[in-house]
Amino acid sequence: MTAPAPAGRPGTGRISIRELPPSALMLIGANLIPLVGVVGFHWTVYSVLLLYWSENVVIGAFNILRMVLAQPRSLAVDASKVFLVPFFTFHYGMFTFVHGIFVVTLFGPGARGLSPATLVDAVRQAGIGYGLLAIAASHAFSFVHNYLAGGEYRNAAVNVLMFQPYARVMILHVTILVGGFLARALGAPTVAVLLLVVLKIAVDLGAHLAERRKLGVVSLP
Repeated sequence: MTAPAPAGRPGTGRISIRELPPSALMLIGANLIPLVGVVGFHWTVYSVLLLYWSENVVIGAFNILRMVLAQPRSLAVDASKVFLVPFFTFHYGMFTFVHGIFVVTLFGPGARGLSPATLVDAVRQAGIGYGLLAIAASHAFSFVHNYLAGGEYRNAAVNVLMFQPYARVMILHVTILVGGFLARALGAPTVAVLLLVVLKIAVDLGAHLAERRKLGVVSLP
């Protein structure tokens, strides 16, 4: 199995599965859980879409931690955090909230009131807790292994981190929505989820490897 390498890599532009960093393997494993959910627990396309939306919340939470811990430390950097961290929390939170309402309205039972509680209740009723836990564990592993232990925090700029999740999440939003409509049109849950999983892994893995390369700590072949 091979995976696309980040843009700009010389040579073939591909790397083998053996050359992927451990966090990328964790990412792939977590993204395969929806297949287990469909086969073993009768997850619907809506359940999978809601799980993928929930991942955006996890991404935002870990990005806040990245911004807080970013170095090098200086008075100017610390002062910028006082403004940028709350701004990101509010702006990204609204951005993700609106997308969640779209998912619940277009693919689920419809939103009963526009509030965060509506989305929390939707996640609870969908029965995707274990899948969400696995995805959160994947992001936690990347945060500890790459950002902290790997020293990425030394190369991270707060103003860059503030915008970093948006490109990834925007691509995922388009992938999820387009894939969701295609999956619903197919009408076969297993085939539909397989399509979504393949699209999601391809986009997510490419973004993950590009992020590692950008911070310049993990060397990719």
